[in-house]
Formats: sequence, C-alpha cells, structure tokens
Amino acid sequence: MNDEPSPRFRASLLALLLIAPIQLIGTTTAMVWFPDAAWAKVAFGFAKVMLMLAPLIWLIKVEKVKPRIPKWEKFPFGPGMLWAHVTGVLIFVIIAGAYYGFAKAWIDTGPMLEKVQQMGLDNFWLYLAGALYWCTINSLLEEYFWRWFIFSRLRDVLPATTAGVAGAVVIAGLLFMAHHVVALKVYFDWYVTVLGSLGCFIGGVTWSILYLKS
Repeated sequence: MNDEPSPRFRASLLALLLIAPIQLIGTTTAMVWFPDAAWAKVAFGFAKVMLMLAPLIWLIKVEKVKPRIPKWEKFPFGPGMLWAHVTGVLIFVIIAGAYYGFAKAWIDTGPMLEKVQQMGLDNFWLYLAGALYWCTINSLLEEYFWRWFIFSRLRDVLPATTAGVAGAVVIAGLLFMAHHVVALKVYFDWYVTVLGSLGCFIGGVTWSILYLKS
C-alpha cells in the first residue's frame, strides 16, 4: 500500500505554509513591529496586492491550472448569494446590538480618533472612499483569498470526511481571524479584541460553510 502523500497534498500544504501567512505578516509589520516606518506601510500594501496575485501565480506556475473566468452574469443572484446577504444583515444587526447594548462603554474613542486623524480619515470624502473600499473591494479580495484559495487547500490536506471538512472550516476561520486580532489589539483593550476576534472567527466559519454549500 502506497502511503506517500499525493502531489496535490504536497502542493496544497506548501501553499498553506507559504501563502496563508501573507496578510498576518503584512498587518503585524505595519501595525505592531514598525508602525511609524514608511516602508512598513508599503509592505502592508504589497501584502494586499499579493493576496490577489499569489493564488493566481501558484495556480499557474505550481499547480499548472488555467484559472477560470467567473460567471459574472450570476452575480449577485447566483447560488448562495441570498444566504450571503441574509448573513450579512444578521451580522450587522448583531454588531449594532452588541455595540449599543454593552460594548460602547468598553471603547476608549481617544486613540481611535487620533489614528483616524493621522490617516486623514477625518475628511468626509476620504472616509467615504475608505468605507467603500473596505466594504467592496477588500471584502471581495478576502473572500477570494480565504474562502476560495485557503479553504480549498485545507480541504486538500485534510481527510475527505465530515470531520475533515469541519476541521477545514474551523482552521480557515482561525487563519482568517489571526490578522484581525493583531489589528484590533492596536486600537482596543483585550476584552474588545476578544469580542471582535470572535466575531471575525464566526464570520469566517459562516462564509466557508456558504462557500462549501454553494
């Protein structure tokens, strides 16, 4: 009996080791290790670009797969999009409820306002542009990276069983949460960081399940 790992397994495991940490490294470099260095901000931007390019380069150069063009005529009405919108609304309601219910008193707005001013986001139009970017381009980019590329590779390296799939969902959620933990801790105390990180984990798990089902 041949117990040697398959080429697909080896390639997927190597992809996870090399590519999955990109966003965590970029966030930690720019926000924790070297927050005042201009080059660290460039590194953060480079990490964002690599979220798009690294999976494509890996597919083409390593896995020798020709990327397929998405069927955009199904967007935003394709399989899973109804539940995607439902979970989005539900998450918004939960966040708003938690904030106005109890978490507002936990947050010291002083450091946040100072950071917003440093980034120039106290300008309404810059703030609006940033909000549109984070809610559209950045969100789609993270779905592409975490739910498609990383989650799919986790499924390759874990057993094709119910437990294996569940493990891939949980690990994908934890990996997705990691860089958010770093970013949240820059602005908040540990209890807000824990609450926000838990929300990121639940969101990552939810969206991985939606991706799996649809």
